[in-house]
Amino acid sequence: MDKRLQLIKELTELHGVSGFEEEVKYYIKERMEKLTEISYDNLGSIICKKQGTDENPKIMLPGHMDEIGFLVNAITKEGYLKFIPLGGWWDQVLLAHRVIVKTSKGNIPGIIGSTPPHLLDAKEREKVIEKKTMFIDVGAESKEEAMEKFGIRPGDVIVPESNFALMHNPKYVMAKALDDRLGVALFMEVIEELAKIQHPNTVYGVGTVQEEVGLRGAQTSTDLIKPDLTFVLDVGIAGDTPGLENLHIDVKLGKGPLVLLADASMIPNRSLRDFVIDTANSLGIPLQFATMMGGGTDGGAIHKYGSGVPSVAFGIPTRYIHSHTSTFHRDDYENLLKLLVEMIKKLDASTVDLIKK
Repeated sequence: MDKRLQLIKELTELHGVSGFEEEVKYYIKERMEKLTEISYDNLGSIICKKQGTDENPKIMLPGHMDEIGFLVNAITKEGYLKFIPLGGWWDQVLLAHRVIVKTSKGNIPGIIGSTPPHLLDAKEREKVIEKKTMFIDVGAESKEEAMEKFGIRPGDVIVPESNFALMHNPKYVMAKALDDRLGVALFMEVIEELAKIQHPNTVYGVGTVQEEVGLRGAQTSTDLIKPDLTFVLDVGIAGDTPGLENLHIDVKLGKGPLVLLADASMIPNRSLRDFVIDTANSLGIPLQFATMMGGGTDGGAIHKYGSGVPSVAFGIPTRYIHSHTSTFHRDDYENLLKLLVEMIKKLDASTVDLIKK
């Protein structure tokens, strides 16, 4: 496995649900502290400042560190855990999946269960099982054992158990937390590439917190940085699986990174969008385009900061997001990495001023 895949493997196998992103933050700090100036906001976002030949303009590259997960909100007298979601989970993807409960005494394995279908009547079997009726079985025989022996407490977080793997075609990669450890990996690799060359600006790679529950770290880290423009680094929904033919989602794995033309939280700056497209065309880098009116990115908070921050949101096309395991194509990641580095090399003060006008 090469260094790039090793980076993505290590990042995705870390545990960091919304509000509990410390493992990811420490990993970024250890890798980036020799190349950048490290700082933090008060919610826990990590800011990696890489200055070029000029202090300005300030280019922000946010990738959110948090993944979707769960929180223990009650323990039954029989020792089963009741839970609430942290981030958006579709009820149908949960049952029978393994999870890990993070406790003060260590990691506890568990499995998500519900009433067996054999014991439901015909009408009940036709319905989707709701999260509120599910539980997590950790092998405890009582509430006391779960709490005293296992160390489980209400408020402990729960993460999906899912390992990184290459598919038979090794350009297709499976892992949990691709949303959005891919964005984190991208800003880390961009900075590592910039360390080898001159660039006429200062780049801020930011691992934001709590994106999945309200774009919270994006707001607080932007307040510290005060960026001139932003490239949001996230994943995007692929439309190349069965059943989506009539939804007109023309996004396929391996056909290029996508640019969000609009989502529920942001319409990108038109001049910056055109700069992105023109640069990609000049380099022969394929782009795909999408809208996502049922969701948003960190750009939703960033672009409204102060008098406004020109922003564009990128996505790595990904299948099965917001589940235990998602997939992406390596070519899309590498094309976006190349595009970001080449754009940053061109973004001097005069170019950014033209974009802002």
